[in-house]
Amino acid sequence: MHLLRFFRLQKVLLLLTLIVSLAAIAGMVAYRVGEALGLASLQDSARQRLNLYALTLRHEVEKYEYLPKMLELDQAVVGLLERGTQSSLEVSRHLERLNERAKTRVIYILGRQGHVLATSNWQQADSYLGEDLSYRHYFSEARQGRPGFFFGVGTTRGEAGYYISAPISLAGHVMGVAVIKVDLDRLQDSWTHAQAPVIVSDHYGVAILSSVPAWKFTANQPLTEDVQQYLRETRQYNGLPIAPLDLLTQKVLSRDAQLVSWSGTGTESETEDQVRGLFLAQTLPFGANGWTLTLFLPTDLVYSMARLYAGLAALGIMSFFVMLISWYLRRQQQRDRALARLQLERAHAQLERKVEERTRTLEETQAGLIHAGKLAVIGQLSTGLAHELNQPLTALRTLSGNTIRFMERGDLDTVRANLKRINDLVDSMGALTSQLKQFARKSPGHSGLADLNAIIDHALLILEPSIHQHRATIHVQLADDAGRVLCNPNRLEQVIVNLLSNAIDAASTQNAHPVVQISSQRQGQQVAIRVHDNGPGLSEEVRLHLFEPFFTTKDSGTGLGLGLAISMSIIQHCGGRLTADNLPSGGAVFTIVLPFPGAEKCTTH
Repeated sequence: MHLLRFFRLQKVLLLLTLIVSLAAIAGMVAYRVGEALGLASLQDSARQRLNLYALTLRHEVEKYEYLPKMLELDQAVVGLLERGTQSSLEVSRHLERLNERAKTRVIYILGRQGHVLATSNWQQADSYLGEDLSYRHYFSEARQGRPGFFFGVGTTRGEAGYYISAPISLAGHVMGVAVIKVDLDRLQDSWTHAQAPVIVSDHYGVAILSSVPAWKFTANQPLTEDVQQYLRETRQYNGLPIAPLDLLTQKVLSRDAQLVSWSGTGTESETEDQVRGLFLAQTLPFGANGWTLTLFLPTDLVYSMARLYAGLAALGIMSFFVMLISWYLRRQQQRDRALARLQLERAHAQLERKVEERTRTLEETQAGLIHAGKLAVIGQLSTGLAHELNQPLTALRTLSGNTIRFMERGDLDTVRANLKRINDLVDSMGALTSQLKQFARKSPGHSGLADLNAIIDHALLILEPSIHQHRATIHVQLADDAGRVLCNPNRLEQVIVNLLSNAIDAASTQNAHPVVQISSQRQGQQVAIRVHDNGPGLSEEVRLHLFEPFFTTKDSGTGLGLGLAISMSIIQHCGGRLTADNLPSGGAVFTIVLPFPGAEKCTTH
């Protein structure tokens, strides 16, 4: 007997080991698949963002490429290089005016030997005039008759910039070189607000632009001695130390993507939070200079999802084996019933009863959950309706009681009057609930002619409990010639309700009797609808994020932060716009601008 139990226990342990092993294998496979799919999706997203970065960088660079070549046609420059009929001072003044108009950092002309003959910064103490720049790469390129493109740090003022050069040829001979220096710091400054770090590296791997300031003029790999010697000779970075970027490659995904982590050494501590963890480093070649754009996207979400897939796969395998074991046990029971039919019939009947009881219990539980869900929704609505319906209900109780007594006395006139008042109260309560039902219904997506007066009346009726609760005063001033707009009526009503509700809530925070005003005004082929309150107004930080999804200033649990984002989307789909501002007298004002009937119709999606 004990030996039989031992073998059974051993069999169970082997089965459990098999199930756990298969679940672990399934989890590992699901993890790898989830990781691969997530990283592939992240790479696609990175490529799209890199293309946008490349587009802006290309636009910033290429808009100046024509300028050096145009100087070949400038008679003042030609006169300086060929005939000496123009003085260096006259040409420098001419370049100074041209530099101001072109919004470049500096424009200068080099002679055949690489000396600066004229420059737009001739009046500054550290002017380039007379300097020998023959060692610069852009001069040697232009001296060979080719345009030169070069990013470096100036040796005079120590300012980084992008240099574009072009040869000035006369009769087939290069007489000089025109050079402009472009400031790319404005483009780099715009990148500092990006959540994902991005850098632009030259063909040596040196970061020449970076959204993380501490990464600028660092190298993604140690520079060889030859490269360091070349940089010292050309003074491309004016002797700045080029330190390693301290990014450790964890895994190579493809030619243009790899997983990296930040070692945290050699960089300012203030950047640590921005680059902590594992990142996807996606690269994109840029231009003919050998530049490379690199974007660093965090992979936290990818691996979180991969772990979730692994857990679901392991759970699925275990659930499958549980069902398989249940099926096997059931088959075993069927074989046992063949040996002892009478006993198993009783057991079967008892099992059926238990199944029925559990099924009935489950159905009751499900019904209770559904009912609880309904009660939860009703509970959310009942808070606003309770105050509005309480007084009519009290009046109904009083009138119904009085009516019985007057019927007993035979006073039918008073009975009729009481019944009429009861009917009016019921109609009033029905109008409120009917309006709420109409407001909640799903509306079609197309636009049409919307009656602004009716929409505002409906919105005020819906908000009547909230208005009474906050003791708010609503002023309505609608222009006669601005009574209709082109928009979906039901969705416009949703926007008006949201703006009025927000205005009442905001004004009630500092006023015992909040005041909200809604007005309309005709503006050519448009109608402006304004909602303003006497509340505290909008802070600068709130105005920056006001229309972002999930941004809310309300307490936790009272708002999801989607109302204004949805309102903005509705108005934009109707061909209008929604803006927010503060009034000089205090309080906030929200303005809706919509097309007036007769303007080009719009389509709502």
